[in-house]
Amino acid sequence: MPIYEYRCQSCNHDLEVMQKLSDPELSDCPVCSQPQLRKLISAVSFRLKGSGWYETDFKKGNQKNVAKDEAPAKDSASSSACDGAGACAACPAPAAASAAA
Repeated sequence: MPIYEYRCQSCNHDLEVMQKLSDPELSDCPVCSQPQLRKLISAVSFRLKGSGWYETDFKKGNQKNVAKDEAPAKDSASSSACDGAGACAACPAPAAASAAA
């Protein structure tokens, strides 16, 4: 459901209301009870992007899927099974082991 912004022309109270598209516009201010509410026009604050959207959305130049290009590249030496404890080749040597050697 969309969130609409309203401002009272009488007391300048601002409010946001979640309403269906089919709901009538509000008219009475909840603060001063005057029928002076006006719907404001505001910009959306999110962008639909990622692997679940159409390939043509937010496309730059000849790219087909922006989401694939933004993911960090994985090399064959590192794997998703790394727990960060220093057991794989991508992890630095633990400090205690290097000090004892």
